[in-house]
Amino acid sequence: MTVSHASPVIAAPDVESTLAALRRRGMRISVARRLVVEALFAAREPVSAPELIDRTRLDPASVYANLQALEAVGLISHVHLGHAAGHYALADRIERDYLECESCGVTRAVRSSVLQQARTTIREATGYSVRFDHFPLRGLCPGCSSDRGAGG
Repeated sequence: MTVSHASPVIAAPDVESTLAALRRRGMRISVARRLVVEALFAAREPVSAPELIDRTRLDPASVYANLQALEAVGLISHVHLGHAAGHYALADRIERDYLECESCGVTRAVRSSVLQQARTTIREATGYSVRFDHFPLRGLCPGCSSDRGAGG
């Protein structure tokens, strides 16, 4: 994801090296922190705090505190999908922007380079530099677009 962090993004090749990097930054590795990190590594896509609570069986306050701490040190970043709570993912994974269908709600992660021309066009037309990593670009997915074009 392309986000700004107060500290550099932590490279996260695996759970153990990530925990070692967190220790080097002065963070204590509690059982709860380990479980949250493991769950983030296991997730194939951004995951919400309630999903992490279900997966780890930890109390909500512990999950939210760990998410806040892990984001502050650059391990994770979050994206808002629709009107739901933020979803979290490891920050060092491939740069991603997000597309969200306003009809069916499907969200698709794409490499940031895929939307570079859109960012350039918007900047040239308005002067704004835009990102689609924190809030996705919304529209109709190919399926919903063709359904509407077919009278659906």
